[in-house]
Amino acid sequence: MFDSLSDRLESAFKKFKGQGRLDESNIQEGLREVRLALLEADVNFKVVKDFTERIRERCLGQEVLGSLTPGQQVIKIVNEEMVGLLGGETQDVDLRGKPAVVMMVGLQGSGKTTSAAKLALHFRRLRKMKPYLVPADVYRPAAIDQLQTLGRQLDVPVFASDTSMDPVEICRKGIEAAREEGCNVVLLDTAGRLHIDETLMDELANIKAACAPGEILFVADAMIGQEAVTVAEAFNEKLDISGVVLTKMDGDARGGAALSIKSVTGKPIKFVGMGEKVNDLEVFHPDRAASRILGMGDILTLIEKAQTTMDQEEAEAIGKKFQRAEFDFEDFRTQMRRLKKLGSLEGILKLLPGMKGLKEKLGNLSVPDKEMGRIDAIISSMTMEERRNPAIINASRKERIARGSGVSVNDVNQLVKNFEQMRKMMKRMMGGGTKGKTPRMPRMPKGMPGMPGMPKGLPGMGGMPGGMPGMSGMPGMGDMGDAEGGRASAGSTKAKTERKKRKKTAGKNKKKKK
Repeated sequence: MFDSLSDRLESAFKKFKGQGRLDESNIQEGLREVRLALLEADVNFKVVKDFTERIRERCLGQEVLGSLTPGQQVIKIVNEEMVGLLGGETQDVDLRGKPAVVMMVGLQGSGKTTSAAKLALHFRRLRKMKPYLVPADVYRPAAIDQLQTLGRQLDVPVFASDTSMDPVEICRKGIEAAREEGCNVVLLDTAGRLHIDETLMDELANIKAACAPGEILFVADAMIGQEAVTVAEAFNEKLDISGVVLTKMDGDARGGAALSIKSVTGKPIKFVGMGEKVNDLEVFHPDRAASRILGMGDILTLIEKAQTTMDQEEAEAIGKKFQRAEFDFEDFRTQMRRLKKLGSLEGILKLLPGMKGLKEKLGNLSVPDKEMGRIDAIISSMTMEERRNPAIINASRKERIARGSGVSVNDVNQLVKNFEQMRKMMKRMMGGGTKGKTPRMPRMPKGMPGMPGMPKGLPGMGGMPGGMPGMSGMPGMGDMGDAEGGRASAGSTKAKTERKKRKKTAGKNKKKKK
């Protein structure tokens, strides 16, 4: 959602390139671009004015520090101020009480019910707590059924309420039921309206008085921009909310709500919804969000995502199999599925430093994701014996696999060929080189069928195989620097032989001309 803002800020920072000193003139010129970028992102105009004024005061008269250029110095200042604008430090939720009570409030359609289920999963998975869901929205059709369905999917207990009951009584009895079941955190999914009215606010105030929640989280739709800030102010005035959950942050919203809400309401953003799935909820880290906005990536979030998809012991076991080149199609499919759980390729690249603008270089980033789905289908059409021992896959088996996965036999052949090349390459790597010589890294096989090559010279791609669990054994993903896939590297033996042949041919041609 911050892509447009990031592009505009990058343009603003270019104003400082080549300047030996920060002065009033170039500061004003650059800050004008920053101001326009924030206003276009739908940030509150008062927030923009205060923000740019603080940056101007800090920049004026500052010498370039060490080897930093003026542009880098301004980025440093903007980053620090951006972190402060977004809330400064990460704010934790108050989970005191037996049980702890979290009350979800907001307008209808903002995502309260889904966010309640996401928080339940978050508390159980990361906090090792036992959550309990209480559906108290008796007005919206199927709201209670929706939360009960989500509870069954997550295996989280849900209070058995119905539309004939009073919302205040539902919440009170739900907390008692949670206590009896031994649950230590209760999430109250309250009703919303299409707009703020006194009846809604009075009902929420009564629930607050009866249940004394430790947290009152206002759920805001990031897509409505400044309106989310206005509504948050109204809820805060009536209920004294403790924090904000911003939903639909994966959409094309311009980011104004995220950048304005803390300054206007004084309440921190505690969670952000990054998708429709129940695990698409992240703790909001102001420093990481500022880093993303300024195009610096967010490695910590990527690492946390990777850790949630794989157990440490399982990662070590798979790593040993890769080292011994004993991995098979079953292992490969497992790791590929775990990689997909991290999100789309585009989403992963956005979290990597130096990957800004890579979408334009790669073209349609959805192609590799679709290709992974096709590879998954081919492997899933194999029997367990075939996945464990690819050597037995003969012509008739390939025809059956192709029919089962809806691809051509040639695609199956290509996948099996690439997989075997990868295993051979791994064996050579693990076996070392010639006696007395340093083992040379063999060239990776060509890409999977239909998978486009990565362009040459991409920043930040070096060293990736060792960073994430299961990434090191991806057939066809290697040789990032060879866009054509089949060209020999400049220093390889094959390349040297080809050069010698060309020289001999050129020499013969010269003699003939003479």
